[in-house]
Amino acid sequence: MNNTTDQMKTDANMRKVALTALAGTSIEWYDFFLYGAAAALVFPTVFFGESEPATAYILSFLTFAAGFIARPIGGIIFGHFGDRVGRKKTLVMALLLMGISSTFIGLLPTYAMIGVTAPILLTILRFAQGLAIGGQWGGAMLLVTESAPDDKRGYYGAYAQAGAPVGVILANLAFILTSALVSEEFFITWGWRIPFLASVILIGISMYIQLNLEDTKAFRELEASTKEKEINEAEVSKPINRSPVLEAIKKYPQRIALAAGAFLSVQVTFYILIAFLLAYGVTSAGMSRDDMLIAVLIASATMVPVQFMFSAYSDRHGRRGIFMLGAALTAIWGFCVFPLVDTGNFWLIVLAITGGLTFLSMMYGPQAAFFTELFNTEVRYSGATLGYQLGAIVGGAFAPTIAAKLWVDYDIFWVSAYIAFASILSLLSVMMLTETYKSDLSNTK
Repeated sequence: MNNTTDQMKTDANMRKVALTALAGTSIEWYDFFLYGAAAALVFPTVFFGESEPATAYILSFLTFAAGFIARPIGGIIFGHFGDRVGRKKTLVMALLLMGISSTFIGLLPTYAMIGVTAPILLTILRFAQGLAIGGQWGGAMLLVTESAPDDKRGYYGAYAQAGAPVGVILANLAFILTSALVSEEFFITWGWRIPFLASVILIGISMYIQLNLEDTKAFRELEASTKEKEINEAEVSKPINRSPVLEAIKKYPQRIALAAGAFLSVQVTFYILIAFLLAYGVTSAGMSRDDMLIAVLIASATMVPVQFMFSAYSDRHGRRGIFMLGAALTAIWGFCVFPLVDTGNFWLIVLAITGGLTFLSMMYGPQAAFFTELFNTEVRYSGATLGYQLGAIVGGAFAPTIAAKLWVDYDIFWVSAYIAFASILSLLSVMMLTETYKSDLSNTK
């Protein structure tokens, strides 16, 4: 009876951790993706209205890229403290930084009000968003995967990963509802600010995490062993290593590089599908802004359950196989996306985006557990975050900008080739990594 009660308490606590991580990452990604939608639909007019339309799009997407440039820096900063002071405290600080940065974006004066200072301030705040997202992923992902049973790490890790598509859904819903409730003129001048101001909710979620959740068992065990080690080392006057980031780079340089390579396909394709495609569909296929937002919303809603399905599959059959299959299918599907969008048929556009996000889910769903298992507890936050964020900056930072440049200067076919190239690199990277799904997280590797 006691065993049953203890198990029920453990399961209930695990659900609380998983759902809290989902809530935090969903709002965090909502803020990050809200900027992507705004960069495609609003910011070219509001902050770069003095430029030619094509140039305004490219400049707007370059500010979007600033968030990605900041992500590895955020990963290094938050990774250091995540491995030193704990997963929970670091996650709380990342959520607070995102909530404050996004709220300030909603309060920014436009170019018409203060001139060139406006896009400069926008870029600084986008950089702060990038720092926050650089730290958030590692904290949320480890809070879940290090707390999960060994045979369900993939499944529970998907709660942290599901924050991305849920964030897209929330961001697109926010724009759709706001634009539906106000006139076009009001939306461009003030209405777009409302979804950013709603980011203040993140501050409440971060306080809940701080007051109601414990840190992970793996980190608490590491903390206890570290204290004992410090006492022993102090007795023999040995220096204590204070940099988990440098230790991770020293110990796992190849794994970090291959983890970054594994993430390329997800990043390139995802941001082309949810950011660049908004501008392409409106400009080239003659679709309305709301139709494109709704198409992305439907596809993102489909991504959530299939992500859990593929993650649970990886718990039984391994991470590498499903990851590599996703990369291969994404490479092929890249050549189907734009012909489907060019039809101007709403449901074929939904199919184009849904197919892409489904194949991405085969990689992104199991990724939290996969990256967790690549590193030992002492440097896990730093190692996993470095791999993730380096892949993000190389793959996602300039994906919409590169796609826009390839489209304008050459042909949309080359955007498909860009997706395929990134996917092949991811396939090769995962092939060079070992299988991890039976790893014991308490063991060093």
